[in-house]
Amino acid sequence: MIRRDNYNEVERSLKKKEITILIGARQVGKTTLLRKLMQDIAQKGELAVYFNLDIENDAAYTETQNKLLSKIRLEFGDKAGYVFIDEIQQKKDAGRFLKGIYDMDLPFKFVVTGSGSLQLKEKIGEALTGRKHLLHMETVSFREFVNYKTDYKYNSRLDAFFSVEKEKTRTYLNEYLIYGGYPKLVASPDVQTKLEVINEVFTSYLSKDISYLLGVRSIDKFIKLIKLLAIQCGGIVNLSNLASDAGISVDTLKNYLWYAEQTFIISMLRPYFTNAKKELTKSPVIYFNDQGMLNFAGGNLGKPNFNQGFVFQNFVYNLLKVKFQTPVNPVNHWRSKDKAEVDFVVHDSGSIIPLEVKFSNLKNTTISRSMRSFISHYKPERAWIVNLSLESEMVLDDTTVRFLPFWKLV
Repeated sequence: MIRRDNYNEVERSLKKKEITILIGARQVGKTTLLRKLMQDIAQKGELAVYFNLDIENDAAYTETQNKLLSKIRLEFGDKAGYVFIDEIQQKKDAGRFLKGIYDMDLPFKFVVTGSGSLQLKEKIGEALTGRKHLLHMETVSFREFVNYKTDYKYNSRLDAFFSVEKEKTRTYLNEYLIYGGYPKLVASPDVQTKLEVINEVFTSYLSKDISYLLGVRSIDKFIKLIKLLAIQCGGIVNLSNLASDAGISVDTLKNYLWYAEQTFIISMLRPYFTNAKKELTKSPVIYFNDQGMLNFAGGNLGKPNFNQGFVFQNFVYNLLKVKFQTPVNPVNHWRSKDKAEVDFVVHDSGSIIPLEVKFSNLKNTTISRSMRSFISHYKPERAWIVNLSLESEMVLDDTTVRFLPFWKLV
């Protein structure tokens, strides 16, 4: 089994009274994590019960609060225990349902999962204000991927592994850039199986989240949009042109983009401005939350020798998102009026860091015109150029420019 880094975080949440809500894209491993938690709970001699609302018989127990509590008491008797509910987004009025149970002050700890954000179908988050502990689960990270591939031999010293084993690191990177981090893909033994798995993941996503949960009728147009986004990954999106290409209205496009983001398929990056209002009105850049899904949607999965430059840039974005992004300070992109561009702008310790991505083994510390333009205009203390291998440092004006091998962000 692939060991997930956030397992301990979820396990620690069991000690909190609040309802633990684990959200993330479909098939990122939430159910597997819950089952591992249940095994560990059982080994301690404690009680746990599991419901999957995708299963009709399990969903029947949640028709009313009384039905659910009767089932729990049947399993636990008069003892305390843990209640795991998978796919909570299937439950109508889930927020109010859980709030009512929580307010009964029962000796049960609830852990629920959902394959979309809390705002996706209804205001679950609003109903559970002050009553929830929210955690987000991504697909398998590159760190988790390499640990799994090396049988956890270097778990506590991966930085040293990346530094010493450069060829192996690049081999693992190439595989990860192609297939991404959906757990079943990572564990699949061959290319054909991987292709079958990613197709099943996408089909399940369309049928269960987009069609059934959200009621999108024009699935073919939604699919076309996802494919167009994959082709334009890393580029600034013109909403009017994109809507026209997808054969939908701009208003429908905005809804579809929101759906795709709330179900954790894509992320939309707003441009960096010191004037926050401009960030909200300018066109976004789209990235995918998993490289395998990006390549599948773009028709590149399993094809040799396709251009991995933008896929590597997408990969770096996902590293930055985990490391730096917060609701107040998201990761941004930057483009000036004279079309100078910096791939990312991150916020760290009260300052900004512009960051360029180079999918190459840099030999020289060369700074691009775009990066020079950003440094001249904003005068940041630090700037980073992420590449495959070069580690160096120089000073431009008063800005320290670091050349970082990508694994320094892992």
